Amino acid sequence: MQKDINQIINDLKKMHGAPRCELIFSNPIELVVATVLSAQATDQKVNEVTRTLFRKYRTWKDYLNVPVEELEEDIRPTGFYRNKAKSIRNIAGEIEGRFEGRIPEDIDTFATVKGIGRKSASLIVGLAFGKPAIVVDTHVIRVSRRIGLTENKDPDKIEQDLRKGIPEAAWTDFSLLITLHGRYVCKAKKPECERCLIREMCDYYKGGRKDV
Repeated sequence: MQKDINQIINDLKKMHGAPRCELIFSNPIELVVATVLSAQATDQKVNEVTRTLFRKYRTWKDYLNVPVEELEEDIRPTGFYRNKAKSIRNIAGEIEGRFEGRIPEDIDTFATVKGIGRKSASLIVGLAFGKPAIVVDTHVIRVSRRIGLTENKDPDKIEQDLRKGIPEAAWTDFSLLITLHGRYVCKAKKPECERCLIREMCDYYKGGRKDV
């Protein structure tokens, strides 16, 4: 990975501002729930729903004690609400049962919770607990391959490549910035290369990668 990572990060900050997650949350439980709801839904829609949801549900027990039909109705606008309600309750039950209500601060441990994959575990641990984490979502896969930071398609292998090439202290910020870049500039179908500040460091722009 012969790329100037610090320059990439600095240029992405110029384009997108401070590294951030666009889900609104105030504690780790809220971040877990918002992350579940964000599947196949925009962050904007999730934030609209959680504005009310998080006033009603404050603990894992709140999610477990309410009738599942009521929870489904409360999250219906995010789509796939039955599956999401089931997932939230499964996560709540497992965290209460296995971890005494505390979200694991270790990515590998947290990823063993049913309904929490490695991507979600990395995001939550990185944001909620401030621990370095490479978050390999669809944007990170696409953009990191286009730039030339990895040639792999498998998320686990991409994570390992990025871990090797990026300073650990920058893992979370890099992931957040790349996600923003993929969402607003380096789009899947029509990347806006002409307004991208990192295009001169990008294999895709220079014609070296056309398979992503």
